[in-house]
Amino acid sequence: MLVAQRWQKIVQLVNERGSIRVTELGAICEVTEETIRRDLDKLEGEGKLRRSHGGAVSIKSTQAETSYIERETTNAEEKRAIAAVAVKQVKEKDRIILDASSTAWYMAQLLPDMPLTVLTNSIKVAMELSSKEKIQVISTGGLLSPRSLSYVGPLAERSLHSYHVDKAFLSCKGLHLQRGLSESNELQALIKQKMIGIADHVFILADFSKFGQQSLAHVAAWDEIHHVITDEKTDAAVLDQLAEHSVRVHRTLAEL
Repeated sequence: MLVAQRWQKIVQLVNERGSIRVTELGAICEVTEETIRRDLDKLEGEGKLRRSHGGAVSIKSTQAETSYIERETTNAEEKRAIAAVAVKQVKEKDRIILDASSTAWYMAQLLPDMPLTVLTNSIKVAMELSSKEKIQVISTGGLLSPRSLSYVGPLAERSLHSYHVDKAFLSCKGLHLQRGLSESNELQALIKQKMIGIADHVFILADFSKFGQQSLAHVAAWDEIHHVITDEKTDAAVLDQLAEHSVRVHRTLAEL
């Protein structure tokens, strides 16, 4: 296979599958993984794909994210109530993660100005907390995702390896009882996997519309999750099944 043909094949595979690993591309194209990594660097520079940790993702896939403005206004009342319950789980001197979800931003608004360390990949969350003098804010940096106003990609993922936190507060595109948590694209899924991996306790912030949904990229199984905070519209039968996975459920009516 000529070099130009290999590049064309790589772009085709990434677009068809949404994401693909370096190891798989090397086997398909019958070249070394180092050659594939150089190919991916070149193709990313030409704007034909985006690098991810261990592979590449389709530009079309990253554009599948819901815009921040749309997420901010969807089920806003439920998200604010969930955020209020979540804030009650935060204690002075905690080290926490807030992701780039709209519910985490509502949490940032509600957090009192007390001694805390907050690690985030969200521009909105960092800006919201910047006026609270007692809260130390650490931003991951990385590749800016303009639709979600979040940092993703290998640099953001590597920065998380330097930290350990008490609690992580995250949301996801889909929560499925059998298949676990999922996100709209691999870049978002990978950054949330890293967040879960460095937290002692993981809280999922999810309004009723997230349950029963499965999105493109897998984030985590339920045995990696400790708490779910949701609203009163979520089906009680679903929450009972979560309890069977040893997930503690907090509902807004009971907590507020």
